[in-house]
Amino acid sequence: MRTVTALKRWSCDDKDLPPVSDIKAIHVYDFDNTLFASPLPNRQIWTGQTMGQLSSPEVFINGGWWHDSSILAATGEGVEKEEPRAWKGWWNEQIVQLVELTMQQKDALGVLLTGRSESGFAELIKRIVRSKNLDFNMVCLKPATGPSNQKFRSTMEFKQELLKDIVHTYKDAEEIRVYEDRVKHTKGFRDFFFHLNSDLMAEQIPQTRKPLVAEVVQVLENATQLDPVTEVAAIQRMINAHNLLVRDGKAPPGTIPLQIKKTVFYTGYMIPHSMTDRLTSLIKLPSGSDGDIRLLANSILITPKPAPKSILDKVGGLGARVKWKVTGVSCFENKLWAARVEPIPKTQKFYSENPTPTIILALRNGGRPADATRIVNWQPVSEDQRYVFESVVGEKASLRIEEEIRNETEYEGYFPNKQHPKRPHSNENSPRHYQRDFRPHNGRDDRRNFSTSSNYRGGNRERGRGGNRDASHGGRGRGRGGFSRGGPNGGRGRGRGGQSSYRSLDDVGDRTHGQPNYDDPNSFY
Repeated sequence: MRTVTALKRWSCDDKDLPPVSDIKAIHVYDFDNTLFASPLPNRQIWTGQTMGQLSSPEVFINGGWWHDSSILAATGEGVEKEEPRAWKGWWNEQIVQLVELTMQQKDALGVLLTGRSESGFAELIKRIVRSKNLDFNMVCLKPATGPSNQKFRSTMEFKQELLKDIVHTYKDAEEIRVYEDRVKHTKGFRDFFFHLNSDLMAEQIPQTRKPLVAEVVQVLENATQLDPVTEVAAIQRMINAHNLLVRDGKAPPGTIPLQIKKTVFYTGYMIPHSMTDRLTSLIKLPSGSDGDIRLLANSILITPKPAPKSILDKVGGLGARVKWKVTGVSCFENKLWAARVEPIPKTQKFYSENPTPTIILALRNGGRPADATRIVNWQPVSEDQRYVFESVVGEKASLRIEEEIRNETEYEGYFPNKQHPKRPHSNENSPRHYQRDFRPHNGRDDRRNFSTSSNYRGGNRERGRGGNRDASHGGRGRGRGGFSRGGPNGGRGRGRGGQSSYRSLDDVGDRTHGQPNYDDPNSFY
């Protein structure tokens, strides 16, 4: 026989549950991205494969993004600052209002239900909830074993086992409502209640309880991200803890040490977001082609790869600022739209592997930014369109997590899966990081003149297919908000929205989209 005393063992809160006869409705609220806007890994920072690694509990000894409480604790400006202000701005306020209505409804049982581990997150989640003055009858996180020593293969299995216990204990409840943001879980709950009611209707008299009205409410995901610097620092701490266990021999056999590495897709003069709309206004795109053309206007190419020190020194290093003026626009085969620029003053030294410093304004699907070098005729712009703006030398990059390799050079670390080209001779005055892979199309030596007409080295160079790549040099999308070192795209603060589609705490697989392919010379452009 089920009792409220037995049911209480599921809850992390040491509070008495209301009598069975008092409850006519059960309201169940998911925590992550339903009630609370838990931060998700930022796709603008990490490669697609690393996004999967962060979500997997198998990669890190301490569990990864959803299993390490320090990640959730880093939300906003951290627990110490956020708790006094009740994590303002990190809630789904519509769901908060529904919880408050549940609290006021005397015959309703309020349940907070999450797949986060009880051992790792119970105290932190209770602090977050209490800071908002929310009061649940039950706060339920996934235990290592259930009250009857149940083992759970998945979050959904845990939640369904608990819900079954709740509805059979509160047998006088006539309805149950579950709020959930994940589509897969929403379907799982609906199927569960359908079969539960079918079983109840098939029971022989006397019934243990009557079928109940079940509603599963699909909540729009309220996705957020941490400040980029905070996020990378939190992941680095997680990796440090992982590596310490490996070094101390406390890790499972075969566990490898890990390291954050960087994939640089190109180095360029990054253009501030505030200029993008003004620059794209210089061109008139064909009507009816919105889905076929990507608007860009985010950088002036320096080199489609990590720039060696010899180049960075001569452009002033990452973070150096250069002022530019638009002098003309052009279109190539109705596939590529570009603007020509010149530095201010004209004597300002710069470097670009394009023969003319160029901004790719828009690109049709199938178009190649490298075709900008084939533009011959530039149309002058009117005086009021000769926009002047300041750029910042930066790198368009994504971070990835791979095995830590002893004595690996910084250059070798740029290449995923150890697909290193032959290591060149060390010569500080030559572009020593690049040999065969980055040779000019014209076959001449890689002599670079730091002037307004440097040799262009042909398009297909830093070779990445990553989903996080900036579209102006071979990626998808508008290229805003990317993780750029030294440039304006690496801004601070969290970003809301979007196509985050985070995974279940245990529904994780390997995701390799976004991993650059350095063997495909056409994949970068």
